[in-house]
Amino acid sequence: MARFELTTSCSQSRHSNRAELHLDISLSKASAKVLHFFETTKFLNHFFLVFFIFMVEFPSILLENAVNSFASLPGIGQKTALRLVLHLLRQSNAEVENFATSLTKLKQEIHYCKYCHNISDTEICGICSNPKRDRSTLCVVENIRDVMSIEATQQYNGLYHVLGGIISPMDGIGPKDLQIDSLKQRIVPENIKEVIFALPATMEGDTTNFYIFRQLSEFDIKITMIARGVAVGNELEYTDEVTLGRSILNRVAFNN
Repeated sequence: MARFELTTSCSQSRHSNRAELHLDISLSKASAKVLHFFETTKFLNHFFLVFFIFMVEFPSILLENAVNSFASLPGIGQKTALRLVLHLLRQSNAEVENFATSLTKLKQEIHYCKYCHNISDTEICGICSNPKRDRSTLCVVENIRDVMSIEATQQYNGLYHVLGGIISPMDGIGPKDLQIDSLKQRIVPENIKEVIFALPATMEGDTTNFYIFRQLSEFDIKITMIARGVAVGNELEYTDEVTLGRSILNRVAFNN
């Protein structure tokens, strides 16, 4: 009796192992099929993209040239470029001429402020020529978009200085490629008392901050940097360690 039970148990064990093995093989085949499907899908997507870019023949050389011109803009692909060009073709001649004229005048007639290097319609921008601005404070930014962002806060009333980039050896951008010398030349004549660094919180931004700090060390001025911390509305658990650590170190007094 005991022998029969043992044999039955062994038999059941072999059947169980076979079932598990068959299940593993089935799962492996299913996984392989899923993986093959995704690889095939990725290949097809890539194939159709290449097909659209290189194999589609435009009915007009003028259309192709226009599409290629739009596609050369950052963030614009061939499909989007074609859609934009076809949209322009549906517009009236006057609308298309106004569009082309605005781009031509932008390139030919735009000015850069001789003081802060911001974009302007005149030799001196509206910020530098505004007598109500605090002329003793200078905010150093990377580009013109940063000026627009800070102005949108309506919390800053000083002047600006646009560097035109940040130091990035990987991109071949050095101090001589930026408006750092002109920044130094503004300190004494304009009686600047404080320089605020408002550059990106990146390695390149910090490198630029340190370089400018060394360049301005000869002047008796206050050098500050915009605060870095947890963004409004963010949860602490989703905040990176560096940002959270800086927020704790640069904590401020709580006021009602």
